[in-house]
Amino acid sequence: MTGERWALALRGGAGVEKGRDYGRAEALLEGLVLMGTDRLKRGDLALDVVEALTSAMEDSGLFVAGRGSAPNRLGRVELDASLMCGRSRRAGAVASLRGYPSPVRVARRVMEKTPHVLLVGQGAAEFALGDGFDPIGDFASWTRDPDGFEPEDLTDGHGTVGAVALDRGGHLAAATSTGGTYGALPGRVGDSALIGAGCWADGDVAVSCTGEGEAFIKASAASDLSARLRYAGQDLRDAANSVLETVSRRGGDGGLIAVSKSAEIIMAFNTDGMKRASASWNQPARVGSIGQQLRLAERLVIPISPQPDW
Repeated sequence: MTGERWALALRGGAGVEKGRDYGRAEALLEGLVLMGTDRLKRGDLALDVVEALTSAMEDSGLFVAGRGSAPNRLGRVELDASLMCGRSRRAGAVASLRGYPSPVRVARRVMEKTPHVLLVGQGAAEFALGDGFDPIGDFASWTRDPDGFEPEDLTDGHGTVGAVALDRGGHLAAATSTGGTYGALPGRVGDSALIGAGCWADGDVAVSCTGEGEAFIKASAASDLSARLRYAGQDLRDAANSVLETVSRRGGDGGLIAVSKSAEIIMAFNTDGMKRASASWNQPARVGSIGQQLRLAERLVIPISPQPDW
């Protein structure tokens, strides 16, 4: 049944600093939230929308994901991503994927075409090639410098991207993608590829996390937010804040975005800010980075193609 309510939130990382200009990243988020708004209004599925928006953020080079990814200690880029459909509880993920530009799109194929949830390393790359994904040709020309930060500012990996959505059919979905942390050990996998840690969707809520991955893993952050709604009876804001308190006790910081089945949106963080945007059936599109202040998104922003040309 098609209803009236829909909601959308998307984000870059929570490692922003006061006084820095994140204008380019905000402009991208602005275009994407407006594109996502149009798609949800016309009845597109939440899973399709979060995949498309996350892939566009990967392709932008403005975050530590996709083209803006962080080389490890050997100078290699290893990409992680996951996505989950709340209605079916189906999920797909890849970790330590090398040589392919959009890990979230490969994760979607893992979900749809295999009995598995997570493929890693060479196995993930071989699956991508076998499923028709084109590998990156000239890696040096593919990568781009991220916007508004230096590599040394992001040793804790606050550049993850993600999106959550509720569509008009009442379906929830979440996606998360990262390009790792600067100087990490080869093979290191954070929360972004792990269902329940960096990404979760069920019949009640969709969640995507960003921050120090090891702390979010130890907190089972994304699924714990859902559990707090169902078992503890917390509202969405209290549940999100409680999760971030647990993350802090585990030695990390960061943020998360979540959308509930009633179209409530939360974009919570325990840092100076988080690059983010949101919109819903009864709230206009807004975008911001520093602190809690958001501005209205402008329709003058040119919409981003849902399927970037690699």
